[in-house]
Amino acid sequence: MTMYETVHVSVDAMIEDLRRLVEIESPSRDLDALRVSANAVAALIESRLGGQAILVESDAGPHVHWSAGGDPKVLILGHHDTVFPLGTLERRPFMVEDGQVTGPGVFDMLGGLVQGVHGLATLDDRSGVEILVTADEEVGSRSSRALIEERALACGAVLVLEGAADGGALKTGRKGCGTFQVSIAGRASHAGLEPAAGVNALIEAAHQVLDIAALGRPDMGTTVTPTVASAGTLDNVVPAQATVIVDVRVESADEKERIESAFAALAPHLDGAEIAVQGAVSRPPMPESASAELFAVAKRLLPDLEGKAVGGGSDGNFTAALGVPTLDGLGAVGGGAHADHEYLVIEAMAERANLVAGLVKAIQNA
Repeated sequence: MTMYETVHVSVDAMIEDLRRLVEIESPSRDLDALRVSANAVAALIESRLGGQAILVESDAGPHVHWSAGGDPKVLILGHHDTVFPLGTLERRPFMVEDGQVTGPGVFDMLGGLVQGVHGLATLDDRSGVEILVTADEEVGSRSSRALIEERALACGAVLVLEGAADGGALKTGRKGCGTFQVSIAGRASHAGLEPAAGVNALIEAAHQVLDIAALGRPDMGTTVTPTVASAGTLDNVVPAQATVIVDVRVESADEKERIESAFAALAPHLDGAEIAVQGAVSRPPMPESASAELFAVAKRLLPDLEGKAVGGGSDGNFTAALGVPTLDGLGAVGGGAHADHEYLVIEAMAERANLVAGLVKAIQNA
């Protein structure tokens, strides 16, 4: 299947390294857990690649940065935070069976991180290679974005170790994504004695949910999905407060601007109600043009590879928006990201490690 020389990587060694990372739980925003995780990631990189991995402190937890030295040419990008709370491992332990690895974070995205490091370890020349593993990708990358963008611009090419798309496809495009919070202030009153004296924030929220949902344009790749709502305090009180949280995905910068303007223009339906909106499309779209050059290289290495544009966002959205060639989905083959059935396909591990190595070598020699 391959048209390039593969170098032996030990799948058993990759699985053991993956076990060490998975068994250190690393939920986003848990600073103590993330520090332990960051130290483990740094130790893995140093043990396999040599040199020194630096912990970059942030209010979201430590990011891990490693450089092989030389003129920067390629940034390998990943994250070590996961969406799973402490205690998930006890309920869903790391397991290897039936050709799969399961456990919290194996697919998103600790498996890809391990594969990438082992792939780089096969290269005699690692000059110009940098690795950045952030602590806050799952919660928006607010503390890491500036560092990601700085190193991407310095290197000029980015390989993202997020899990593959369905069937092992690389992710050649991503939607921009963001979260909006719509807060509604009404006025409380007794639901039985003086219902008309109140301003019902829940009813206003119902109007707003319908207005917001109508902003979607699926034919243009824009989805606007109210996901979480809360309102009220007691069953006999007209609710004075309500909150609606909305997930937004867009394929173009024009749609990003339209959606942000529409949220800013939301107006109340009920007299006396007030609306406040927070949020933005914080990850810009990753156009397929950003991945075209690197995907062509990947296809030369593995002609059967497919590329897919997907709805989820990653830190590759930031680097692509800067005009830096970016290829995503180079990590684990598997599925079930953020779900209890998350899994990694063992059979694909060696090939993906070699693919990362082949891409790096091609970038170095370009």
